[in-house]
Amino acid sequence: MNETILIERTAAELPGFLPTALSPIEKGGSSRHFYRVSSPERSVILVRDLGEKEENRHYASLAEFLSSHGVPVPRVLAHSETEGLLWLEDLGEQDLWATRNDPWEVRRPLYESVLHGISLLHRIPSHALDVEDLHLQLAFDERLYRWEQEYFTEHCLGGIFDLPEPERASLLCSEPMRRLAAGLASMPRQLVHRDFQSQNILIRNGEAVFIDFQGMRPGLAPYDLASLLCDPYVEISPEERTHLLEYYKNILKESGSPTGGDFDRVFWQCAAQRLMQALGAYGNLSLNLGKPHFRSHVAPALLRLREALSNLHSEDRLDELEKLLSKLKDSQGSVTNQRLAGADRNAKQPHWGEWLGESPSSNAKQRPGQQRG
Repeated sequence: MNETILIERTAAELPGFLPTALSPIEKGGSSRHFYRVSSPERSVILVRDLGEKEENRHYASLAEFLSSHGVPVPRVLAHSETEGLLWLEDLGEQDLWATRNDPWEVRRPLYESVLHGISLLHRIPSHALDVEDLHLQLAFDERLYRWEQEYFTEHCLGGIFDLPEPERASLLCSEPMRRLAAGLASMPRQLVHRDFQSQNILIRNGEAVFIDFQGMRPGLAPYDLASLLCDPYVEISPEERTHLLEYYKNILKESGSPTGGDFDRVFWQCAAQRLMQALGAYGNLSLNLGKPHFRSHVAPALLRLREALSNLHSEDRLDELEKLLSKLKDSQGSVTNQRLAGADRNAKQPHWGEWLGESPSSNAKQRPGQQRG
């Protein structure tokens, strides 16, 4: 479809809206195109899905489901599944990532708004998922956690750093790595966003609104929080992170859903797991998918991973991984700590739609807490 046809389709789907212009919006993922369609009075967002990812087809129904539970998401204005077209309310251009250089006094209430919103998603009861046409991705289980670890060892340790295969295999097969995946998979699950990073959180009138939730699935709430609070390109101090974690825990406590005494311990396990996955994606994107600029994200992500490893409980230590990271040099010979100085912290970071690679997934519906065989 060309721009003229898209404008005509918008006018047909939205009676009373007379669009006169269409402008592309740059997004990270390759399977969808985003446009701002404007009239003199207002604008809407048009999403065109090229059909490369089956999960994208369910965005409209997931948005309506989340909205019914109070989760802040854009309002769906119209949807044509046969054409792969979706019209959403325009929430503006500011995302949470854009505030990264603002003072903490400015960012704190925004992050607190984010935590209020995501707590609503995390508290959706499992029985609420038994509704017709609600398509979720398969739950985080041991197989998916192990896939993330394999992705990291292959594309980051092997691809970026040329670590010999025997060393990679030794790490991957080590008991602590296996125990991390098995332990996370054994915990009770909640519904999670899965893609909870600063570019998937828009800010409207000082309040957070979530987008790109089509990868939603049963998992662990701390994984979402780790994605948000251990973001390599958003500087959050340990004190700020501690405040936000306590703020989230207080939200759940006041709602009658306390987090339990091991919440911080699980948070750092999830942070290590999530950062390994992200580093694997940086390697795959930069070396195999023709996007070399993603290589500049490796150094700050490694620093975040080292921080996560240093905060692991003594029984969860990943000593072999920590030793490997301490001596890594990339294939061009640069020590990873030194590479941070050349990384552009203001560069747009990738959307998780690009980060995820070919992870095991399905549109099969599964309830939180349900184990897959």
